[in-house]
Amino acid sequence: MSPHPDLPSNPPRRGFLRTGPALAAALALPAIAPLAQTVDRWVATWGAAPAGPPPAASTMSLANQTLRLVVHASVGGSRARIRVSNEMGSTSLGIGAARIALRASGANLVAGTDRALLFGGRAALTIPAGGAAISDPVAFNVPPFADLAVSLYLPASTRVTTLHNAALQTSYVSTAGNQSANGSLAVSRSITTWPFLTEVDVSGAYSGLSASNAVVAFGDSITDGQASGSNVNRRWPDYLARRLQMALGVAGSIGVANRGISANSLLKDYPEAMLAGQRGLLRFERDVLATAGARWVVVLIGINDIVYSPASSPIPVQDLIDGHLQLIARARARGLRAIGGTLTPFEGQAYYTSARENVRKRFNDWMRTSGAYDAVVDFDLVLRDPARITRLRAAYDSGDHLHPNSSGYQAMAQAVPLTLFT
Repeated sequence: MSPHPDLPSNPPRRGFLRTGPALAAALALPAIAPLAQTVDRWVATWGAAPAGPPPAASTMSLANQTLRLVVHASVGGSRARIRVSNEMGSTSLGIGAARIALRASGANLVAGTDRALLFGGRAALTIPAGGAAISDPVAFNVPPFADLAVSLYLPASTRVTTLHNAALQTSYVSTAGNQSANGSLAVSRSITTWPFLTEVDVSGAYSGLSASNAVVAFGDSITDGQASGSNVNRRWPDYLARRLQMALGVAGSIGVANRGISANSLLKDYPEAMLAGQRGLLRFERDVLATAGARWVVVLIGINDIVYSPASSPIPVQDLIDGHLQLIARARARGLRAIGGTLTPFEGQAYYTSARENVRKRFNDWMRTSGAYDAVVDFDLVLRDPARITRLRAAYDSGDHLHPNSSGYQAMAQAVPLTLFT
């Protein structure tokens, strides 16, 4: 068991860092090509929250190589763009070429679907430390639930300091050269992280349907999908995306962006564990409010604040409540509907104590009765064992008594009333 209970068990362990680089407040966004003048609304079809930097000893370095990053779309469209992040970098990030295609299998593309991505009309760009960039729009048909392959060529020596660690998806690093346009990548290694790529947006209609809004899932490892399996897209936001479209038809053409980060906390940063991401209060602007087409946010965060706090005198529940009230206020100020989730059971997990459980219980009581959120999804009620409500139901327990298995994640998605989005 790792010291932090919802850290991934299979990626490399985090070490200790003395400091993290300061993050720029503004994004480095290049000029948008004329195609962007369309009135179509941009909507996130996929998203991941950037984190880092990793410990120096485990930071991956690439030079004259191509990343082929595999992501799973939620909603379709006829145009696409990507967001590339260097927000955790301490030096500039050079991109020599970027392309997007439908993924066939492994590192192979569907023939005829590959499209070049430009930035301000140029194939190459440099993103300064702490910055990010959005590509120009490109005509590209994205079917709902398609696997997409985003290829980034890195011509110079590049340290991968901005990434999403627990991707639960295999992506690929090439042998030498710009292989971004190759239908079949010559693979030097596979990876289970998403370096640099943080969002894919769509606009326009696919098969007559256009997405107009997105729901953002904001949280920690339970939203990130820890223990849901690799390369299967069984996180609870994945199940929700499929349910929206199957149950609601045209009305369910809603993008879903997953902004969970394993080990993330609402109120505190952990400089020795930067892959856990910036605290929720700090990253909310970037990861939720700046998501293309965001109309709703489902917030499920706070369990790590509890389990990382002292066993016998844990965090005061009012601190958690005050943090959530801040998120609600920010969401409403930007026109988003804020949906809260109750914190799920964890008795049997190594960090469980009765004092910590009392904080979780009191927080959930507030969530259910205060009316602070526009709506509440009672994830706790759905996942808990009726015979012992402080534990996960055995059928939903991945085995660590904290993270649900894929059946549990499916039950979480089923618990979200679709009427919230109609």
